[in-house]
Parts: sequence; C-alpha cells; structure tokens
Amino acid sequence: MKQKPDAVADGEREALAKIAEMAEPDRGTAERIHGIVKAAAPGLTAKTWYGMPAYARDGNVICFFQSGQKFRTRYSTIGFTDKAKLDDGTLWPVAFALRELTPECEARIAALVKQAAG
Repeated sequence: MKQKPDAVADGEREALAKIAEMAEPDRGTAERIHGIVKAAAPGLTAKTWYGMPAYARDGNVICFFQSGQKFRTRYSTIGFTDKAKLDDGTLWPVAFALRELTPECEARIAALVKQAAG
C-alpha cells in the first residue's frame, strides 16, 4: 500500500520537527542520519514512530533514530525493526549504540540501511 504524497510530506515534516527539537549533539547526529538514510535508501519515507524520527517502506518502519538524551542514556541508537532485511542466520543485531558519528560509522549505517530497505 503506497502512501499518498500528502502523507509522505507530512511524515517528512514531522520527522524533521522531532529532529529540530533535539538538543546538540543529538540534533546534529540525527540530521546526518536523516541525510544518510535518504541517500542510501531513497525509497524509504520519513515519519515519526513513538516520537522518534523513523524511515518506512509502504508505511512499515524499517529503521529509526533514538536520541540518547530523550531516554537519558550515554549513547544514541540507530535501530531496525523486524521489517528490515538484516536477517543473518539465527542471530543478528537490530540496534547499534552511537556515541559519535565518524565517517566509518556513516559508511556502516549507509550499508545497513541499504540492506535493511532491500
């Protein structure tokens, strides 16, 4: 089921608004994650999911960014749902702690998002 263009635009605005509400450094990290996801998997649409910026295919969330500040943890998280195509045998990671977004991290996230979006 494809989303209507208005719903896609609304989802993008809502996700960007949630990112704008974040304090630094999470805001900057979330902005960069947003760009990485949009470049790696342009078929995913932005939306909010449990108050977090998330990225979906046909309305189903594939991945999301969780601010460490929101949950008072020492790191932010990039996570993937069961709709992500990351299956690897009988055990695979679905969430990654993120303390600093280095070029190596950006490349790894881009590869994971691309695989997850399938």
